[in-house]
Parts: sequence; C-alpha cells; structure tokens
Amino acid sequence: MATAVQKITLSSSRDIPFNKLVLSQSNVRRVKAGISIEELAEDIARRTLLQSLNVRPVLDAKGAETGMFEIPAGGRRYRALELLVKQKRLAKTAPVPCVVRDPATDILAEDDSLAENIQRAPLHPLDQFRAFQAMREKGQSEEDIAAAFFTSVNLVKQRLRLASVSPVLLDVYAEDGMSLEQLMAFTVTAEHARQEQVWQAISGSWQKEPYQIRRMLTEKTVRASDRRAVFVGLDVYEAAGGVVLRDLFESDDGGWLEDVALLDRLVAEKLKAEAEAIAAEGWKWIDVAIDFPYGHTRGLRELDGVPADLTAEEQVTIVALSAEYARLEAEHDSVDELPDEVDQRLGEIETALAAFDDRPVIFQRADIARAGAFVGIDAEGTLLVDRGYVRPEDEVPVAEPGQDSDGEPAAAVMDGAEPSAPVTQRAVITIGGQVAEPEDEDDDAVKPLPDRLLTELTAERTLALRDKLATTPSVAFQAVLHKFCLDVFSRYSSYGTAMEVFVRCASFPVQAQGLKDTPAAKAIEARHKSWEGRLPKDKADLWDWLTGLTGDEQASLFAHCASFGVNALYEKADRYGGGTTPHTVEQRLADADRIASAVDLDMVRSGWRPTVENYLGRVPKRRIIEAVREGAGERAAQLIDHLKKGDMAKEAERLLAETGWLPEPLRMADADQTPTVDAAEPDGDGDALPEFLAGDDEEAPADEADEPHMIAAE
Repeated sequence: MATAVQKITLSSSRDIPFNKLVLSQSNVRRVKAGISIEELAEDIARRTLLQSLNVRPVLDAKGAETGMFEIPAGGRRYRALELLVKQKRLAKTAPVPCVVRDPATDILAEDDSLAENIQRAPLHPLDQFRAFQAMREKGQSEEDIAAAFFTSVNLVKQRLRLASVSPVLLDVYAEDGMSLEQLMAFTVTAEHARQEQVWQAISGSWQKEPYQIRRMLTEKTVRASDRRAVFVGLDVYEAAGGVVLRDLFESDDGGWLEDVALLDRLVAEKLKAEAEAIAAEGWKWIDVAIDFPYGHTRGLRELDGVPADLTAEEQVTIVALSAEYARLEAEHDSVDELPDEVDQRLGEIETALAAFDDRPVIFQRADIARAGAFVGIDAEGTLLVDRGYVRPEDEVPVAEPGQDSDGEPAAAVMDGAEPSAPVTQRAVITIGGQVAEPEDEDDDAVKPLPDRLLTELTAERTLALRDKLATTPSVAFQAVLHKFCLDVFSRYSSYGTAMEVFVRCASFPVQAQGLKDTPAAKAIEARHKSWEGRLPKDKADLWDWLTGLTGDEQASLFAHCASFGVNALYEKADRYGGGTTPHTVEQRLADADRIASAVDLDMVRSGWRPTVENYLGRVPKRRIIEAVREGAGERAAQLIDHLKKGDMAKEAERLLAETGWLPEPLRMADADQTPTVDAAEPDGDGDALPEFLAGDDEEAPADEADEPHMIAAE
C-alpha cells in the first residue's frame, strides 16, 4: 500500500498595523551592506512594499499572544518603513503585508532570518543590463533610470553600452565564457561583426586580456590626441560623418577616430585652405606637409624680418595686465600657497603677456616675392607656419671676389650640394607614423639588419655624435687637424687644392619620424640659433667679429661648425663601383667610431631607448629575443618567446627600457653588451613582468655566454 504524501501548509499572510510590529533580536543581520535605509525608504515610497515581512506573535509569560509581532526576517524593510513614519509620510497604523509564522513551530527565528538572506539567488549582471535596456526602450531616460535605482547616470550609460554588445558575445558572457572586464573591452566599438571577429580570433588563445581586445578593435583607428585629430577638431570630423569610438570604462584620451581616410582628407583640405591664405601674402612658394623632416631648411637662407610694432591698444593692455599681476602677487605675498582662482589668473596673465612677445614678422616685399614658407602641424596639433626662406636658385646673382672665370664659387657650399640643385626636402609621409614593412619570417639563422633600419639608426647616432663633438672642442680640433694632415702631407692621398677646407653637411634622406625631436637634434638646433643670433648681419664684418672673440669662444664656435661635418651614416654600397663602395662605408664607420670613442659617446646617455617604432617592431622575433636576453637576462627572454611578434615587441620595449641595451649599430666598437640581469629582473614578488607573463620562476644560467654581435656593415 503506497504511503500518502504529507501535504505542506504555508504560513498565513495578513495586514498588520505598523505600530504592532517590533524588531526581533533573533535577526542575524548585524553588518550594514547594500543600499542605505534612506534609499530603501525612497524606493518603498515610490513603488510601495514589494516583499512581505516575516513575523512571529509575541507571547507573554503564560504563552498567550500579546497582539504584538516581532520581525526576525525583514528588519531593513521595517527600518525603512519606520523612517517614513518619522517623516510623517506613512501613518503609524498603516497596514503592512506580513507572513505570520505559527508560534508552535519548532523552527527557530534565527533559522528563518538566515534562510531569507542566503537562499536568495543574486541577479546576473546581464539581466540588469537588459532590464535597463528594456526600460530605456519603453521611454525612460537614462536620468530617470539612474534616479529610480539611486545610481549615477554614467553607470546607467555603461550598463546600456554593455547590453548593446553583440548578442552572440552576450550569450558567451551569460554562460561564463568571458569575464565582465572582457565584455567591457568589446564596448569600444558598436560594430557587432567586428566584435565577433575579434572574439573568434582570440577565443582559442589563452591570451584574452582586455587591453588586447581594445587594441585589436582600434588597430585601424587614430587616437583623438593625434595631431591630425586635434588640428581638424572632433566636432568637424563628426559633422562630416566620422565616427568616434569611446571607452566608457577606462580613460581613453578622447577616444579613437574610426574613419582615418576621412580624417586625412579633412586635414589636407584645411592645410590647403591655410596655405592658400598664406600664399595670398605674395610668397613665391608654399610647402605643405603634416610634418617636415629634420634639416628641411638646410641650404635655404632665412630672411631677416622686423617684428611688428605694438599698437596703442596692445600697449595699454600690456600695462594693465602687468599691473594686475603685480597687485595679485603683492596681495598674496605672505601666503604659502596661492588660492586656486588666483593661481589660475596669474597663469592666464603670463600666457597673455607671452603672446605679445611672439610678434608677427614683417618682410620686404621684394624678399617675399622670391622666398617661401612651410605650412604644417606642430606636435600639439596647431597650425605651424614658418615664413621667409629663400632657395639657392631664387637668390639674386651678386658678383663677389673669389669667383673663377666660370662664375662658380671657389669654396664648396656648406652642404656639399651644387648651387643650382634644389635642396628643399619635402615631407616624408608615412602611415601611422611608420613605413609599413613586411614582417620577417623566423629562420634558423640571424639575417643582417635591413639597410633602411641601419641607415635610420646611424642617422640618430650621427646626430648624437655631432652634439657630443660640438661640446668637446679639443676633439673637434683634432678631428679637423686629421683632415688637414691628409691634405698637406704628400704621403697621404688627397684631393682638391692644398688649402681647401670646407664643412660638407650630410643630409638624412632616410630617417625615422621624430628624428627632429630627439635630444641631440634639439640641442644642436638651440646651439645653432644661439650662435646665429650673435653673428654680424654683414658678411664684411665677420672677420673682425671673429677676431674679437676669446679663445674659448672661438674654440666653441669651431667645434660647433666642425660637428656639422660628421657623417656616421650607414648606406647601402654599390659593389660594382657605380657609387659609394663597401670599402668607403667601412672606412667611414671606422673613422666615426674613433671620434665617438674620443668624445665618450654613449647613446643611452644621449636619450636613445629601444622602442617598438625605432627597432623592436622592425626586426624578426629572433632578434627581439636576443635583445631581451642581452639586456634583461635569459629568464625574461624565456617568458616572452611564446608571444606573437606584436606583443613580444611591446613587452620587450618595457623590459629593456632601463637596461641600457643598444643594438649593434649604436654600440661602441669595443663595447661589451653584457646582460644586466641583476638590474632588470625582478626579485620575489616584484612587478617587473605583467601578470599574464608571470609563473616562470626559473633562473637564467649564470655562465651562459652571449652570442657574437653583428657589425653594422654586415
């Protein structure tokens, strides 16, 4: 005979006046958590009570009901109702929905209180995202949703953005196939197909870091901080139909511009319009480029303009600003720290006064007719206009002593170019700041460095060597004296007339972007302008002026001029004798090494660091690993040898940043590039390696020998 199933009897529910309810000491919740009582009270006032209170009758000493009820489960709701009563927004006798437990039950009040709190299932974040989305679709604004749930508008926008990710990826997230941080990374773009494409590419890999997802989604975009984007303006770009990708979860520096072709077109149009306005001033030529290479004005004569006079109104403004500045300084002279508004105002006055020092320059009309200007964009994204340069072919012919019968100058020109040859270099336009080059395949043998990379690296070394030689007059004298000996003593081969001495400045037809912003280039430019400001304007006065210099001044000027003759460039030789021969290149680099050793050139102290752009992203993976092994040790090399080339180059840049490692073309010939394991590798729980690379605690062998170095001309 089957046993009858015992039926369950549920506790009864009824409305109990609020003033008949009291908190039970059996409530297990003691620690405050979740939203505040005030916020819960406001929510009850808005939507009333959504969940009944769990109560038990209060019994007297004889076990009879007293008419009062205690609350073991629902204490926070009771306190919220109590707050509404105190605020007179709820009557003391207002009926409260309650579930009444039988006082004869053998289940403890603490049991009920604990069960109510631990047996509830938390809402999955995706359900919250979709709930917000449903409310938005039904007409509620983001502000209304934020107010209803006592959260910020930005949080609501983030949740809505998460709900707008591809449904395919949301399903993966719902099944715990990706983390919330990974899902956040996909919100950078709204293109579902691209999101799914990236997830498909990384889903089979163990490397699924959010930063990698963001990088893949934005690899074909341009940062909003890019000079081109700043120059055009995001409002203009968006008005033209451009899309800006934004990251609501991390700082994105303004986001990413998705349509690069549109951005480049807008930049070209704006630069052209600016150039046409400047050309209307009467200039003979205008060179337009986003960025001009280092030395683009070499061989051009710069016009001497006259700064425009201040107008009466400007003079009055300067006096007023200066008086205000002095007054504010006097009023706050005794305080240790200026108030923010005063400090801000002083900064505004300084900026305004500095603007008056940058006066427009006035040129003669005859000079403007044969000169030109360069129009570009500076590093901050503002228009850069450099007026007043005369090309050699545009100079007015002037007969001077020292010319031969053919009318050609007896002495060579400064840069070694023919006077009739145009020396203006147009900007080298690159894509994304780097010329695209195919990635080398991994081979068993290490191939020589590419010729272009060698030329770029030695261009930086040439600039650094020039800067070092310019500050070492004794070596500069000796270097030029060495050239004198080759010319004077018959035992050496020489060419040209016996007394002919000239400085021939080598240009850099191949150079990496940013060469003009290196420390050496800036130091040379500043030194050159300093001397240029002291030179007499009339050529006839130059000899007497030089005579009036002290010995140290003459030596410094000599070293500066001699440094422009340094050519430590590698260039691809013509093995068949049609141009520069391999022997000539080899001798040039050997001579440069001698000078570099004499001036104690150190490319690390000169500011060079290996980066993805200038080396690590330009060589095969085998060379990247060799570089990390030499600079940071065997352990660091082993930790990155499994990465793809792009990630490997980025990690190598970080690992080598402070190791002082240099590639072969930038080292001294006798330098020993020993691993700096003690300085570069972390100890214990150090943070030198990122988390996703951690886990390999093997130490590099102490007696591991370095591999032989390649020489620059290899």
